Amino acid sequence: MPMTIQEPQPSTLTPVENDAPLRAYKILHFAFVVTPIIAGIDKFTNLLVHWSTYLSPLITNAINPEGFMRLVGVIEIVAGILTIFQPRIFGYVIAIWLWAIIFNLLTIPGYYDIALRDFGLSLAALALAQLAQVYQHK
Repeated sequence: MPMTIQEPQPSTLTPVENDAPLRAYKILHFAFVVTPIIAGIDKFTNLLVHWSTYLSPLITNAINPEGFMRLVGVIEIVAGILTIFQPRIFGYVIAIWLWAIIFNLLTIPGYYDIALRDFGLSLAALALAQLAQVYQHK
């Protein structure tokens, strides 16, 4: 008996409803706008965590950790704001920023788990940059 191949049925969803990559892009875009801005603001308040505890002794022995973290906060706020307009570029900027944070964390025993988490976040930032090449203006 010959085998029949069933033709795929057309989706009843509209292209926008069926566009999982677009939804993924919007989620990543939102995350990489909001998260750096919140983390950057918190560098001034230390409500979430006392951020200078995540600084390598290589940095804390050389400069004022609180002043350095405020500078980091400004950079993170600016990166979050600019990601609103240019996720294609700032997805890469945020990934590189996260790699710098990872390098810092790897110099501190006991923070390897956070370095691993930040590596995962850097991959998500790269995914944002890649998806933005297609969806940035949609």
